[in-house]
Amino acid sequence: MTRMNETAVESNEKIRILLVDDHAMFRGALRKLIESQPGLMVAGEASSAREAIEQLKLLKPHIMLLDLSMPGEPGMEVLRRMAGTRLETRTILLVAAIEREQITEALRLGAHGVVLKDTASQMLYKCIRAVMEGEYWINREHVADLVNRMRTVSEPAREAARPRKFGLTLRESEIVSAVTNGYTNREIAEELKISEQTVKHHLTNIFEKVGVTNRLELALFAMNHRLADQD
Repeated sequence: MTRMNETAVESNEKIRILLVDDHAMFRGALRKLIESQPGLMVAGEASSAREAIEQLKLLKPHIMLLDLSMPGEPGMEVLRRMAGTRLETRTILLVAAIEREQITEALRLGAHGVVLKDTASQMLYKCIRAVMEGEYWINREHVADLVNRMRTVSEPAREAARPRKFGLTLRESEIVSAVTNGYTNREIAEELKISEQTVKHHLTNIFEKVGVTNRLELALFAMNHRLADQD
């Protein structure tokens, strides 16, 4: 998605990244990988939740790569503390393994991405850049599981209630369906033969009508309220 906002990076500015992991050797190797890529740089490192919060406030990086499994306070505590601040850093969880419940909690606390440590480095670079452009980057299988779980929980209520359109136009409904299916703004624009700016304008109106603030919330809201099922 190409939506621009406060954390957008100028074309000549490098994306500054904070590494948060308790293993110094892993951080060192990851630093070398990241800094081998044009446009990326490591602004700092932290080995605990406490250090992470300190570095976030001091460095104000664009991206934080956060490990959840650290001794003492877990990485999820960093997200909880960030939720009470005005920090604009976007968090990507970089983990060896993660449960679906943890993904759900992390997203609710403001995380923008989840990447497994055994993922190819090129995918990590793509994730970082996608998150900087406003995308939520999560393994498709996890996204499907999350949506399916939300659908299962809400199924009785959905069966009992008639679908509401929330004042959406036909074009807005098409965009909701596209977002729910994981399309980016560029892909939606190409599919509907409209400009990306028009897509962003429609999304702003959609967010206002249904009462959400981002694409992930919209996708889950659409599944819960059967918006993606409507013609």
